Amino acid sequence: MISFLEVILVSAISWIGWEALKRFVLTSSLDNLPGPPSTSIFHGNIRDLLSYDGWDYQRHILDTYGRAQKLAGTLGSRVFLTHDPKALYHILVKDQQFYEPIGFTGRNKVYLGEGLLGVLGEQHKKQRKLMNPVFSIKHMRELIPLFYEVTERLCSTLKTQLHNGRQVVDMHGWLTRTALELIGQSGMDCSFDSLGGEGYHHPCAKAIKQFLPLASGSFGFVLNPFFPYVNNWNFPRLKRFIVEHTPFERVQNLKHVVDVMYNNSRGIIEKKKSALESNDKAVAAEMMEKKDIITILMRANLEAGKDNRLTDEEVFLKISTFIFAAMDTTSSALARVFQILSTEMDAQDRLRKEIRDAQRDGQLTYDQLVSLPYLDAVCRETLRLFPPVNYPGVRIDSVVPLSKPIIGKNGEEIREIIIPKGTNIMIPITGSNTDPDLWGADALEWKPERWLSALPKPLEEARLPGIYSHLMTFLGGSRACIGFKFSQLEMKVVMAVLLSSFKFEVAPEHKIIWKMTGVSAPYVEQVDGTHQALPILMSLVSE
Repeated sequence: MISFLEVILVSAISWIGWEALKRFVLTSSLDNLPGPPSTSIFHGNIRDLLSYDGWDYQRHILDTYGRAQKLAGTLGSRVFLTHDPKALYHILVKDQQFYEPIGFTGRNKVYLGEGLLGVLGEQHKKQRKLMNPVFSIKHMRELIPLFYEVTERLCSTLKTQLHNGRQVVDMHGWLTRTALELIGQSGMDCSFDSLGGEGYHHPCAKAIKQFLPLASGSFGFVLNPFFPYVNNWNFPRLKRFIVEHTPFERVQNLKHVVDVMYNNSRGIIEKKKSALESNDKAVAAEMMEKKDIITILMRANLEAGKDNRLTDEEVFLKISTFIFAAMDTTSSALARVFQILSTEMDAQDRLRKEIRDAQRDGQLTYDQLVSLPYLDAVCRETLRLFPPVNYPGVRIDSVVPLSKPIIGKNGEEIREIIIPKGTNIMIPITGSNTDPDLWGADALEWKPERWLSALPKPLEEARLPGIYSHLMTFLGGSRACIGFKFSQLEMKVVMAVLLSSFKFEVAPEHKIIWKMTGVSAPYVEQVDGTHQALPILMSLVSE
């Protein structure tokens, strides 16, 4: 007798097969674009882009096929990849209402619920409007003492480890733990890690660390086209039943991780809501003084008009979104900084001198941190060359103009591209950030000094839609990273505290490779494989 689950599985496979057949048979306006040949009927070029050595493959296709190209997607689908400045302006700013990232948000809605990364249209606008004040400069100033408290804990632990002299330290591990504790304390007034010993002890911290490796990479991208259909299928119990009975270890592990994050978020919000509504005036008054992001958001939500108010579900789902968006991305960027500085000792010494000279009167204030020119230049240059996330996706039905024409496969010039409805678009952030036509012949070199003088005129004239320093690292338009100021401040506090106390050098006999798996991360090559880590030789700086 055929079970209900088998019927669902056969139906899903039949539908997928039909969709794939249509894609392989029908032609598209994108077929005239240059692009690499498909390497897989099922994955197209996606596995190559999101594999461990995706950095090299990305560089190859950008150099070979240019600013606008067609890739092969999942099951014969076509992917439009572009970093043309004019195209990006239309996609992210001018015509942004036509470019909703349906697959990307659909995936996040399944995993993280209706948080900012999982909603579209008016719901996204409403959430973002209510959240903007908690990421304002005013609020960033108020978070400075908390940022220092967490980072000084890390500094103290590292000093203890180095009391017998210099040694190799896994900086990526420590920076990831620090980033999680920073978003825990400043985001929701919750401690995930004492930073006093090895490993994670909070169950949610362990789940959070496992989330991205399970949900991202080619596995996540392959499923992107199907998530919108899953979300439109309004049978939550049936969907839960199917997931629970799916016989794949990765699916079950991901389900467990999502459940832990969901239950942790609900517990935090319910506790805060109870305190805000408490009859105990002291408890209520304490809640009114708290500076963490979620508490401020909850207070603002209570004061908002009925039409602008978020549901309780939307509020508590913000927690998983904050953690997901803030932890691995910032720790990845910081790990890049310290690895680069361990190889660029002159730059490290110059940066340390700038920081220590500014610290003569005590801890650096917000205004001092953001005004240190070389510190800012190092941050910008690292985020330019090595953005932690490389491939946001969007779906559209429109015409995209190009700032510079390309030559199609038929030999004719193309100045604008018709994008069929349902096409997935990839924006290679590195392509824009290292375009030699914009940045000059040294675009691929790490040179913080480029930010200390006038930028190239072509870059100024390109009108790139990025919200940060002519860079696409934090995207632009309505879906730009709302927490980019938070991330910048976190990077600068951690760098200021650690560089003033420690010297960083290349660890001998350790080969580091950076893998592009959703959010890029460092791995150590060993005889039996690789493991995620960034060993750096550390020592105390003499006074």
